[in-house]
Amino acid sequence: MTVGFLGLGVMGTPMATNLAKAGTDLIVWSRTDRGNTPPGALRVATPGDVRAELLILMLAGESAIDEVMPRVDPRGRLIVHMGTTSPEFSARLATRVENQGGRYVEAPVSGSRGPAEAGELVAMVAGDEDGKAALAPHLGVMCRQVVDCGAEPGSALLMKLAVNTFLISMVTGLAEAFHFADAYGLDRDLLRQVLDAGPMASTVSRVKAGKLVSEDFAVQASIRDVLMNNELIVAAARKREIASPLLDVCRDLYAETAALGHAESDMAAVIHGLERHGLENGRTVNGAFTRTGKGS
Repeated sequence: MTVGFLGLGVMGTPMATNLAKAGTDLIVWSRTDRGNTPPGALRVATPGDVRAELLILMLAGESAIDEVMPRVDPRGRLIVHMGTTSPEFSARLATRVENQGGRYVEAPVSGSRGPAEAGELVAMVAGDEDGKAALAPHLGVMCRQVVDCGAEPGSALLMKLAVNTFLISMVTGLAEAFHFADAYGLDRDLLRQVLDAGPMASTVSRVKAGKLVSEDFAVQASIRDVLMNNELIVAAARKREIASPLLDVCRDLYAETAALGHAESDMAAVIHGLERHGLENGRTVNGAFTRTGKGS
């Protein structure tokens, strides 16, 4: 089966690369060419040139999908939505694809660039049963686990929003722990050592704590993308009339961090949003927190 892959961004590039390495007959397209075409894949000029029975969408949000889909003919093809959108958008997309003679599966993933490179993402799938079966071998290349969330489009994306509720609150809490330590002059590396040795340690906490210690905010999951996910979670909570106090605060912090110029930095850079509200000796310093020995 020929596989088409639309969207070679932070996540899409390593995912497509793993497919190519596995010997997949792969055709790719992306709006920008950063010289990141996976070795062995054929890059084409337009989405309409992607002639493949199975077409994976790893595009940056709903507007990007709306821009691309009019140039894609779903007839006789399996369309797989692996990015993050609202569940309602996915359900509408499924109806659109099926009405045009195609099959539809949503398969959002949990994980950032590192797990994508290692083929250790976790996929949540929902939609056409035959489509899920056809997709399974390819997910096996990109993911270490696949969780079936049912036949109803939108259900896998709801699961991803629940997962990301924990992820966002956890990483923001980690950044706040480092912010607290900074205020008292504690050594960041010692804090990292304690956290890494304790029961709260995880792959995510170790990676993000390492970034906070080294102040290396090279992107794994960007502030911009996390803010988009956060906004989707809050919107879904409002729709069901449930409280989301932690994610309400996180949304504002990530929005402020993006406004400070860190939109393309890793989500650990949310510490800059916290520093913006920080205090030194009970007073703001030029409106921002300043750590001893280092600027903010």
